Amino acid sequence: MKIRIGYAPGAREPERDDFTGLCRSLEELGFDSLWVTERATGPGGDPVALLAHAGAVTERIKLGTAVMTLPGRQPALLAQQLATLDHLSGGRLLPAFGLGQRLDAEHQAFGVARGERVALFEELLPLLRRFWSGERVTHDGPRFSFDGVAVRPTPVRGAFDVWMGGTADAELRRAGRLADGWLAAFVTPAEAERGRLLIERTAAEHGRSIDPEHFGVTVAYRHGDAPAALRVPRPGLSDADLAALVPSLDALDGTLTRYIEAGFSKFVLAPLHSPADWRTELTALRDVLALQT
Repeated sequence: MKIRIGYAPGAREPERDDFTGLCRSLEELGFDSLWVTERATGPGGDPVALLAHAGAVTERIKLGTAVMTLPGRQPALLAQQLATLDHLSGGRLLPAFGLGQRLDAEHQAFGVARGERVALFEELLPLLRRFWSGERVTHDGPRFSFDGVAVRPTPVRGAFDVWMGGTADAELRRAGRLADGWLAAFVTPAEAERGRLLIERTAAEHGRSIDPEHFGVTVAYRHGDAPAALRVPRPGLSDADLAALVPSLDALDGTLTRYIEAGFSKFVLAPLHSPADWRTELTALRDVLALQT
């Protein structure tokens, strides 16, 4: 089991001392990695800039995007940007991509209509892999055209294991066809297991396989009662379902055990609140989960 920490500052803009303290505390307390969310029209900041700073103030923790919007980006420039970050951090980048949030403002920010996102994603991800391989890319597609274009640098390890987000059946099947791993979010253990099985079946149908260790889930946890507003993304959510989806800190260990039984081994844990002091928060989390440093 690897414990990763998700950074989503909510309504606050990222603050240098707060974010630096989080990064250094993760490293000193033995956590595996830092994962940042993306919302272009929110206050949380750019994921690549955040991870670049995290890489500069740490030496060991891995750096992940949970998840980065792909439609709306230029593949050659994004390939170079992420590979550069990987080089400067010593090969620690873990990219995970998605279609982006289902908000009109986000679609406008990326210059992509909602109905265009899937076709763009399907064209973009294979192009990124080709650029990261170091080949000179020739491609004439519906949105992008390249004639012998290569970008440098390439990833430190020669390629990235690319994870994908999403929970709809179409997104799960896409992950089975294109991804190296799946990062689920806001799903029950039973839903997570169903998603994993669908991804594995789809991968097998396309002559692929996904490493059993490449299934993870983002789990929000809370101190005290869960806000009623959390029911909005999941209409009809019962108190019991809400408690399972967003466990209290004390119940977190039991919740993770249920995900492990469903075939998951990587966990991005994200507190619902904004901790006043990250070191205190992470120490409490480590103690509850009996993590070894």
